[in-house]
Amino acid sequence: MGVAVALLWLCTGFLQGARAQGVYAPPTVRIVHSGHTCNVEEEHYSERVYTIREGETLELQCLVTGHPRPQIRWTKTAGGASDRQGDSTLHNETLKITNISRHTGGRYYCKAENGLGSPAIRSIRVDVYYLDDPVITVHQSVGESKEQFYFERTVFLRCVASSNPPVHYSWRRGREALTQGSDAGVEIYEPFFTQGETKILKLKNLRPQDYASYTCTSSVRSVCGISDKSATFRLNNRTAPPSIKLLLDDPLVVKPGETITLVCVPSGGDPSPSLLWVRPGGEELPKRSVVNGGTLTIPTVTVDDGGAYSCVASNNVGNPAKKSTTILVRGLRKGRFWITPDPYHNDDNIQIGREVKISCQVEATPPEELQFGWLKNGRPLRSSERMVITHSDPEVTPGTTNLDIIDLKFTDFGTYTCVASLRNGGTPEISIDVNISSTTVPPELSVPRGRSHLVAQEGDTVDLQCLVSGKPKPIILWSRGEESGGAAAGLMPDGSEQTESYDGVLRITNVSREMGGTFCCRTSQYNGFNVKPREALIQLVVQYPPMVEPAFTEIRQALGRAFSLTCRLLRAHPARLLRYEWKLGARLLTVGQFGDQQGDTSYLVKALNREGYGEYTCDITNEAGAGRCTFLVTGKAYAPEFYYDTHSALWQNRPRVYGFKLQWTQMEPNAVDRILAYRLSIRQMSQARWWEQEIAMETSIQRGELLTYNLTELIKPESYLVRLTPITRYGEGDVTERTITYSAPVNPHLSARVCVCPGEFQCGFEDEALCLFSQDKTDVFDWTRHSAATRDTKYTPNTGPSADHSGSKQGFYMYIEASRPRQEGDEARLLSPTFNMNAKTSSSSSSSSVTNSPTYCFAFYYHMYGKHVGALNVFLRQKTPAVTNSSVWSLTGNQGDRWRQAKVNIHPTSAFQLVMEGVRGAGIEGDIAIDDVSIKEGECKDPPPNNLRSLATPSSAHIWQLCVTLSLALIGWQR
Repeated sequence: MGVAVALLWLCTGFLQGARAQGVYAPPTVRIVHSGHTCNVEEEHYSERVYTIREGETLELQCLVTGHPRPQIRWTKTAGGASDRQGDSTLHNETLKITNISRHTGGRYYCKAENGLGSPAIRSIRVDVYYLDDPVITVHQSVGESKEQFYFERTVFLRCVASSNPPVHYSWRRGREALTQGSDAGVEIYEPFFTQGETKILKLKNLRPQDYASYTCTSSVRSVCGISDKSATFRLNNRTAPPSIKLLLDDPLVVKPGETITLVCVPSGGDPSPSLLWVRPGGEELPKRSVVNGGTLTIPTVTVDDGGAYSCVASNNVGNPAKKSTTILVRGLRKGRFWITPDPYHNDDNIQIGREVKISCQVEATPPEELQFGWLKNGRPLRSSERMVITHSDPEVTPGTTNLDIIDLKFTDFGTYTCVASLRNGGTPEISIDVNISSTTVPPELSVPRGRSHLVAQEGDTVDLQCLVSGKPKPIILWSRGEESGGAAAGLMPDGSEQTESYDGVLRITNVSREMGGTFCCRTSQYNGFNVKPREALIQLVVQYPPMVEPAFTEIRQALGRAFSLTCRLLRAHPARLLRYEWKLGARLLTVGQFGDQQGDTSYLVKALNREGYGEYTCDITNEAGAGRCTFLVTGKAYAPEFYYDTHSALWQNRPRVYGFKLQWTQMEPNAVDRILAYRLSIRQMSQARWWEQEIAMETSIQRGELLTYNLTELIKPESYLVRLTPITRYGEGDVTERTITYSAPVNPHLSARVCVCPGEFQCGFEDEALCLFSQDKTDVFDWTRHSAATRDTKYTPNTGPSADHSGSKQGFYMYIEASRPRQEGDEARLLSPTFNMNAKTSSSSSSSSVTNSPTYCFAFYYHMYGKHVGALNVFLRQKTPAVTNSSVWSLTGNQGDRWRQAKVNIHPTSAFQLVMEGVRGAGIEGDIAIDDVSIKEGECKDPPPNNLRSLATPSSAHIWQLCVTLSLALIGWQR
């Protein structure tokens, strides 16, 4: 008795579980292509390789199923010659790249997710084919290079062309084709380290007949329609590598503002070389420059234009020739000075009777023309025993001059002027005045009282100030100090490591929390005393309001329910004395203060009433301001979710109109009050007028429940925009839209590809879309679309077809691959499109017998060759309330290396599919293929053997009868 009860419980639970689950389903993904493709090949069971010619348009479409409608995202990873953009993302069903380039090739992923289960991801590898023009370069054997290619010398002609797939090279001398062994004086080979990248023609000990025109032809064997390309080189006794000379001085010294011209001319080489001006390190030529052959003109030259310039000559013979010159733009810049008190005593002050040194430094171009002069109180000063003037090495830059005053006297006080100039003039002098007197004292640095610890609000403008005394006043250098942890605090506000200030003030505008910390001001040795730098520190504290979450969230609730709102504190400075305040609109609800360890605050609504709908805010405040959480509490219903996987959604029973089965589910129907009705709005895409009507809901809607409404009287072939709005006692909910596009329904009376004859469906799997066939999501592995022309050379021998059913190696078919990792008994199922019943018979009673049902002839070709062939099964799947599968044909074992045809009569009583199931046998020699599938109305004519006729599948009522019958049988058996 217990077994019977358990069986009844199992039957009941199965049907109830199917209803509770509803139509929600995780996503599935399939990638199909359109546009200009050369070939699509399956690789390693899972990934497609899509081949396209450079310059064509790539168009990939991501076909998804699942409910709710999955969100689609295209991404790319590197995989081609190089990656054009790194990872790129596109949120769209269709990925389209016009004028595709070789750098755009790689692996593309389509990812679909709808929040149920794991995201579905499929990939396709795009292989871009191209062929560049070949280039011939000529070299002489190492150790025998001369000005010209004399007689009795060995010459190498190298041909290189970038391509994908690998290029095939061929050589001709004049009209004579050259191959390995065709001429004893010619050798053709590929260097081991460049296999497939280049082809070298070696002329051993040049003969008179070797002076000729040589043509290298590169070919990818017309794949993707890419034609062959060729290059020709004329070899003669004058052939020589390039040589050049520069018609200018080196270095070239010019004044700022002048126009300079660099001239480079070839002095040898055959063919005549091409000339190119470049700068070292890939630096660009000045934007104002003009290049005309070997002549480079730079108008209004500036200091930044100075540097090295190179002329490069190339004629594809030997190595390129290169000669360089340097442009020196005359000028003086960066004048600085410093004072060094008595270097022999540890004293920072200038004292009578001791030595003092004044140093002056200037950068000059050219450095060897730099000259210095000294003045005291405007009069020339010459070197003497007490006034010693020295200069640094003229070759060292920047140049420096020193004035040593020995045994300083009171009469030595005054203004000393350092004058820097260039020997040949042409640029202004630089003069630097230095005052030596009793008031010349080293610097002292301090921070104004009360300014060593500053507190600022985020967004303020703050001035950090260091007071500097002494004469002369040095430049102040600002930098970030080190925090207590010893780690570097970071960069200055302008992004540099240090900032110069002439008045000792550092201004920070729009201060941010990242700017908080220690700042250091330090004296510079330039324009001041050459003594140990003086330093001072300033601590900056930046206060900012509390950061909270969520900043905004919407909460949907039904009347009478209890719920809680929580505002979380992330961080704040200062983090003490934090207060919170809850409001509904302008009405104050509650206030309070945070505890020491408290990280959030909550507000409880015990029973929601109509006045409780609205905007709730929570403000958390400190000294710097407030952070706000906002909660919008509403009774609006969520948006409906249109169902896109409806079988046979579109129908037509009159010539000029069609109908559409509109289906949807309700997102979170129990989150708010019961949905009373839906407002249906519809308009033609070509018109602005909307038609509206209300669809009443008599009972509560369950999650996952599929709702249906039939749209009729739609005009062919117009498209329509449909809008659906849920209505509760709160009011209107969120709106959702979809577009309905007319297309002829797929049924046995219309071909999925081309209508060959009335009442017939045919599919030869020649199109990527597979005539709307699809892979079963519940099997172990998938069927593969393939052609013999793209077959892998490493395929398993002694199994599988060598051509499609018609004998074409370019034609496609579907097959199952029995190689690893497949195991014995693994199943792959291919599902046909869903076919509607003939309009003449679809209205017949469901209780009609099988003999009164319409008959269709299902025919296909199969190839079952190999000693490990498993089984090929065909099932009729009917779309009754309980989907059923009935076996209609089956065959096992090796049937020989040829295509055979199978035909079987089927008698569906409702919309139906055909399921092709391939079962892997005991070994790898067990590939099974199918091709040229057709469905015709009427009985099969002369069907081959091995047909199994099937009965119509039972309805859902029969499932209950089966459960009861089994239970009674078990009860009787136990008795």
